[in-house]
Amino acid sequence: MKRTHIPALSSFEENIGFSRALRVGDHIFVSGHTATLPDGSVPATASEQADHIFAEIIRHVETLGGKAAHVVRVRMFVTDIADADAISSAFSRALGHARPAATLVAIAGLYRPEWKVEIEAEAVVTAD
Repeated sequence: MKRTHIPALSSFEENIGFSRALRVGDHIFVSGHTATLPDGSVPATASEQADHIFAEIIRHVETLGGKAAHVVRVRMFVTDIADADAISSAFSRALGHARPAATLVAIAGLYRPEWKVEIEAEAVVTAD
């Protein structure tokens, strides 16, 4: 089955050998995203980070021929459960209309200490 990837956004993907997002048939898989901006900075709050991540996820889904409404699964990993409400609100703003299955769990940490959340998603492209 044909695999379509979005272009690599950094050498990180090439060095490790993963795709930030790829489409296989009608399925789109978006790898875990954090909120690192093009200049290397990271928004200060969990809410700002989550808003940025959801915008990137939707952009990748659209690049691969889908829509936000096609997102069927979201996994959110937070480093401080106290941020769960802010991240859940960002989820609702971005994808609440699609009502995907979703999981939010607290974890011990992420690769960079300023990252408060990492989010991944899956979509199934259907005829509307």
